[in-house]
Amino acid sequence: MMKKTPAAAIAALGLGVVLAAAACSSGGGGSTGGATSSSTGGASASSTGSSNSNSNTPVSLVFWNNATPGPGLTYYQNAVKQFETAHPGVTIKMQNIQNEDYDGKLQTALNSNTAPDIFFQRGGGKMQAMVNAGQVQALTLSATDKTNLGGAGTVDSINGTVYGIPLDANPEGIYYSQDLFNQAKITSTPTTIPELEADIAKLKAAGITPLVVGGKDGWPAAHWYYNFALRECSQATMNTAGSTLKFTDPCWTKAGDDLQAFLKVNPFQTGFLTTAAQVGAGSSAGLLANHKAAMELMGAWEPGTVASLTPNQKPLPDLRWFPFPSVPGGAGDPSAMMGGFDGFSLSKNAPAVAWQFLEFLLTTPQQEAYAKAFVTIPVNPAAQGVVTDPSAVEVKNALNKAAYTMQFLDTQYGQNVGNALNAAVVNLLAGKGTPAGIVSATSEAAAKG
Repeated sequence: MMKKTPAAAIAALGLGVVLAAAACSSGGGGSTGGATSSSTGGASASSTGSSNSNSNTPVSLVFWNNATPGPGLTYYQNAVKQFETAHPGVTIKMQNIQNEDYDGKLQTALNSNTAPDIFFQRGGGKMQAMVNAGQVQALTLSATDKTNLGGAGTVDSINGTVYGIPLDANPEGIYYSQDLFNQAKITSTPTTIPELEADIAKLKAAGITPLVVGGKDGWPAAHWYYNFALRECSQATMNTAGSTLKFTDPCWTKAGDDLQAFLKVNPFQTGFLTTAAQVGAGSSAGLLANHKAAMELMGAWEPGTVASLTPNQKPLPDLRWFPFPSVPGGAGDPSAMMGGFDGFSLSKNAPAVAWQFLEFLLTTPQQEAYAKAFVTIPVNPAAQGVVTDPSAVEVKNALNKAAYTMQFLDTQYGQNVGNALNAAVVNLLAGKGTPAGIVSATSEAAAKG
């Protein structure tokens, strides 16, 4: 998909690898406010829900998200209070779950019929599995919903049916400290991997740790492979793999070769395999936040995470961003971006007022507050004017110019294949695996279904 406008860019990001892109809820028991059976196994949520929202009949909702303590979590707390005030009789019990623990806890809850009514949704193959199991509701968008979603209205859809509502776009790239770059006398950001390696040498010469990665959590390390694959593989190849889960093209091994060669310059901090990604001053994000390292590859939530880990818990003034560099001879477009969405779905038994809460989160005032709290790019076009953080503006501009985008691979390929891929990449970084081993491990997981 060619993306020339913000709406088109956001839509393509959510579509991913495609062409042209707790306790049991007390609101359960099948009361969906007029829900109807869906051909794909989900239930269809009514966008009216008047029977629940405009009466004094008590309704209790369970709401799961993966926000970390700080402005983001405070935003959700405030949104819940505002919605409860406007909807007498509605109580929302919110639980924030640490990101690395989230998928496992959600899967357990879904499988045991104790799912939260409203839950954070990653999309891709993970959402497909929920739809196949009949665990998630189909959603009907009103004209107002479509306006508030801009071009992102169908990003979490399968065969034309919407199952999730995105709130922001999270393209990935390399965040860096301008102050540390200045100390190392780096005057421009690298556009190729050889240039990045040259800058790593300059940072080391200045006594600065060049790059950090939260290897303990697995996925941050795996994202280095994802981005090398994005540069080595053509859009068509990645599209095909997204639907067939076959990785026969040589570019998949070549991406591993690139990563293995990159490791030879020792770009990461000492002990990166045991470093957490986002929790505490000693995490990879914490090291960047406290000027203990110069760069980190991460998604567009990084400014908010870093801000929560600075000494004063405010945005890092010198935080900047550049796209993942190109590789010599790669078949991928140098402007292509890897990314995903943060959004929400409804479990199969969620009452209709749960859908009204999601619609509330899409309104312009809520989207503006969300974008400010998470320092990210909201999907609502009317709210995008609040994006002023320098690094977020750089991300937004690159997204609008990207030739195409691809969904994070562990999301696109589903949990089982994604976990195998991530583990194989970590093995490579630990010196225990090979580029060919990444492809074989991923292919074996896909073959098992």
